[in-house]
Amino acid sequence: MSFQCYMPVRVLGGEDAVARNAKLLAGLGGSCLIVTGARSARLCGAWDDVTRALEQNGISYRAYQEIGENPSYESCERGAALAREMGAAFILGIGGGSPLDAAKAIAALAANPGMPWQDLFALAWKNRPLPTALVGTTSGTGSEVTPTAVITDPTGRKRGVSHPDLYAALSFADPRYTYLLPRAVTVSTGLDALSHATEGFLSPLCGETPAAYARQALPVLCRELSALAHGAELTPRAHAALYEASLWAGLVLNETGTAYPHPYGYVLTEEYGVPHGRACAAFLPALLERAEKYTPERAQAYLDAAGLSREEWMSMLSVLNRPLPKIPAERIDALLPRFENLKHYRNVPGGCSAQEGVRLFRALFL
Repeated sequence: MSFQCYMPVRVLGGEDAVARNAKLLAGLGGSCLIVTGARSARLCGAWDDVTRALEQNGISYRAYQEIGENPSYESCERGAALAREMGAAFILGIGGGSPLDAAKAIAALAANPGMPWQDLFALAWKNRPLPTALVGTTSGTGSEVTPTAVITDPTGRKRGVSHPDLYAALSFADPRYTYLLPRAVTVSTGLDALSHATEGFLSPLCGETPAAYARQALPVLCRELSALAHGAELTPRAHAALYEASLWAGLVLNETGTAYPHPYGYVLTEEYGVPHGRACAAFLPALLERAEKYTPERAQAYLDAAGLSREEWMSMLSVLNRPLPKIPAERIDALLPRFENLKHYRNVPGGCSAQEGVRLFRALFL
């Protein structure tokens, strides 16, 4: 028997997770920079819970609220400068994937003043990033349990940064913070979680540990997303189920990484404004078809775990992914260099190539 598993994050889940475990924050230091978006952390209640916990433990804090969707390197650098100015001992991120990913990047940049932006993406920092604590407020990214941050570099391209130094010290997982999410955000983040579980389960690199995580995530994600595709109302129970499943899917991502739906999806987000989860899920049907061709037993095991027939699964994605953009042929052809030698191809059944990526874009978006 040969397998490996590494997940050093201390995850504290359930209602009132922050209040019940507030004392643990004191172990990270006496001051922190709170990294979040403009409004959502306050609206969902996470801000009040976090600041109360910090104050109870005598931890000083300042807020950095300039993180938008698809966080830019420049916004992270500004946050890092603020963290250095105040002498922050740790970074605390509140939000969905964008603030949580930004918190990780800010932790690395704050500890390495003057580091060129290329060195962040090359994982070439000299000093270990500041510790981070994360408070998730959406049901999809899995950033709470991974060492990965996706940041838009100064050229406008979304790029992943992944290193063991970026694992959070603490992650608070209270599903109540997701209850007010709009339907469109819930669908997109749920599709992101589905992409994590799907890309991982179908990967040739998937061992028993990530497969076990995926089998926890898939039936819940598919049940809830299928219900939404059929017009079901969102309830606190559904939100809580999706949030827990997104953490299981994040654990899959942590073990396997992603296949081509993620880097291909970045194109749809960068150039056509398609939300990240929907952008990734646009490529899931093609990934399943590839698994059916090269690893048919694995493909059937996936559908068995999902609890849907092939037709039901395809229909669910077709409904939730509408509409998809139209892309000019010349723009698709110009993507060829970007698709060369992607590390994600190792997670694709039968492998993949840049030329095949271009053909897939032509089939989907012309």
